[in-house]
Amino acid sequence: MYSLELSLRYSPFPLSIQKKEFDDVKRIYDEIKTAMNETLESSNLIELSCDKVQDKLITVKAKEIISVQIYEKSSVAGGAKRPGFSLDID
Repeated sequence: MYSLELSLRYSPFPLSIQKKEFDDVKRIYDEIKTAMNETLESSNLIELSCDKVQDKLITVKAKEIISVQIYEKSSVAGGAKRPGFSLDID
């Protein structure tokens, strides 16, 4: 299961959805990046659905998104992998 997480301007809590296939989550990620790059005065709405929670729908304005990330939720250890970037120094 892959998670796509959005951080929104002026919101301390991220929004996230889960997709079963990496290709699905990568396609959505690329669409969001494109929408974030557009410099139109009117902001596009982006609607996201979740594979894990079937009735979960999220709609946000593209201009309010400040970051987007993909990470894999591992079934081992209950998905303990923390999202974001970290340095693994051995």
